[in-house]
Amino acid sequence: MLTTTLLTTTLWAAQILLALFFLFAGLPKILGRGIDRWTGFDDVPRPLTILIGIAEVAAPVALILPMLLDTFEWTTPLAAVGIAVVTLMASGFHVRAGEWLPALETALWAMLAGTVAIGRWDLLATGPSTSAELLVPVMAIVAVALVVNIVAIFRAPAPSRAAEAALR
Repeated sequence: MLTTTLLTTTLWAAQILLALFFLFAGLPKILGRGIDRWTGFDDVPRPLTILIGIAEVAAPVALILPMLLDTFEWTTPLAAVGIAVVTLMASGFHVRAGEWLPALETALWAMLAGTVAIGRWDLLATGPSTSAELLVPVMAIVAVALVVNIVAIFRAPAPSRAAEAALR
């Protein structure tokens, strides 16, 4: 009983931490204020920055609200998986740009989100069921997309900022 309570409390703390981080990371991207503090967004087109911001604001809502409202709780682990995947991809973006500390930070956020997804995985049993005929092809497509993403990241390194400044 104590172990279950401790796990639940820890998962809630992690969910709240993730929700606050992504809420405050997404709002500046949507509003366009304070974006200069975020590494790497100088070269990202404004519409893509807004889309990223919207996703980062929607993630905390999907992570916290269903469990608070006691409805659609099965979306919580899916939101955590989504946060983990997107954040891990952002880590690759930073690795490509040679920004090692932001890459490490985003990888750590991805690990925390993955941990929440694993901890809340039992909630998927209350959600709609998916047949193996659908799940297997979807997982295959995601795996191929991840491999393509990794290959693209390491084949085309980002130009250094000094080289970009010299071109201007």
